[in-house]
Amino acid sequence: MILVLSASLNPGSRSRILASACREKLEAARRDVAWFDLAATPLPFCDGAAAYGHPKVIDLGNLIESADAIFIASPVYNFDVNAAIKNAVELTGKKWTGKVVAMMLAAGGAGSYMSAMGLANSLMLDFRCHIVPRFVYATGESFEGDKLADEDIQSRVDLLVTETLRLADALAPGV
Repeated sequence: MILVLSASLNPGSRSRILASACREKLEAARRDVAWFDLAATPLPFCDGAAAYGHPKVIDLGNLIESADAIFIASPVYNFDVNAAIKNAVELTGKKWTGKVVAMMLAAGGAGSYMSAMGLANSLMLDFRCHIVPRFVYATGESFEGDKLADEDIQSRVDLLVTETLRLADALAPGV
């Protein structure tokens, strides 16, 4: 199963558009896809205690644990991924261990293209995730309304899906 995790809490999210484009490509490739949208399924703040037992946290943790690969789609705020995805990682912790992780980011401008690195480093160092060394970074001009309108960004999403599946399949147990 492949998990697409939409991290934006904004109802008009551009990163969710990237996540949807990714899901469509995965479904066209006839892959089993799970979708988790943090706007539709809000998580409690990580408090280091009771939040870990919250039913929505357990559900997300189970999806992460079962996933062969995880696509994260996040907005960029203040030169970093949003706090919602960082909170989700804090809540689900070791469930990320060894996962193949790909990232898609939507930002206001071109200057934050390195914003995925903090999360990528944390996932690599803390949980030994295999970070796909290709990511999608899109700015406002790549979208028209609720659609992805940039063919270059669409082809980057397609390539990210192809590369991520190749890595996940290669790392699958028993292969």
